Amino acid sequence: MRPSFAPRLVSESPFGDPALFAPFALEHRALLFDAGDTGPLSPRDVLKISHVFVSHAHMDHFMGFDRLLLLGLGREKDLCVFGPAGFLKNVEGKLSGYLWNLAHRFTNSFSITASEVTEDSIKTRTFRLADAFAPGPAVIRPFDGVLVSEPSLTVRAAVLDHGTPCLGFALRERFHVNILSTGLDRLGLAPGPWLSGFKEALFSEADPETPVAATSAGGGEKVLPLGFLTENIVRKSPGQSLGYITDVVGHEENEKKILSLVKGVDHLFVEAAFLDEDSESAAEKFHLTAGQAGRIARKAGVKRLDVFHFSPRYSDDPGKLKNEAMRAFEGGGES
Repeated sequence: MRPSFAPRLVSESPFGDPALFAPFALEHRALLFDAGDTGPLSPRDVLKISHVFVSHAHMDHFMGFDRLLLLGLGREKDLCVFGPAGFLKNVEGKLSGYLWNLAHRFTNSFSITASEVTEDSIKTRTFRLADAFAPGPAVIRPFDGVLVSEPSLTVRAAVLDHGTPCLGFALRERFHVNILSTGLDRLGLAPGPWLSGFKEALFSEADPETPVAATSAGGGEKVLPLGFLTENIVRKSPGQSLGYITDVVGHEENEKKILSLVKGVDHLFVEAAFLDEDSESAAEKFHLTAGQAGRIARKAGVKRLDVFHFSPRYSDDPGKLKNEAMRAFEGGGES
């Protein structure tokens, strides 16, 4: 089974700025969790990003926003960004820090839709290039834990404590659609862009009689019912899921919220800033220890753990942090 998305930390170093890039297979689309240094991403990858989920606006989590802005200026694109309380002011500050007297020369409709998430509401404003990124009117809706809800996936968030509000995130795919090459061959069909529309119809639970224009192996077109195609070329499997947690203090309330958010995810990315022996420093700086990260992952029942955002004090031996996290994850640490 080919995965729907292949998440990877942008920095190859565990000491690098936090950013998780999640591109979708067979789609010109990706999600980004945190926007630290995005330099390792190619412009092509950056332009795939449709949504950015910012845990909080400390510089090492948000400085990459400027590159997303720069590369988006000549594109037809609406970039959606989410952050915690105060985030709209952060975005407006970024945008107002530049001169936009030539904005009228752009013919594309680039915009940024920014949302500020609190415990009970989401406040959204749109900043349009055509308006020199002046803030649009605020739209407020209740927050029920869901940031993005699409037919194929959801992204949820929890408001956590880093001495300031900080968001944790979980991405869950509803189910995975595996296209059977044997089924395509049997029906004389060829893979191609038509499969994206076909999958959208599946996720939207369209009527089985909905006509689907499929590309035939000979280059023509065959119009077949959605239900018939589903029976012949599809195998469904459980959807993928991931969690992303960084810059949170390891107290009981945070842990409770994190466990609820990421329970059972396939792949958890979580900070491991300090060793357990330096837990006082971790608490003072509102970060997790590696042991806490591993124990949370074990309690949540995640399948795979990756740790990152190490404190530079361990630069001489980063393996200590990873080893402590993995021991706790595998059950070798104290509970």
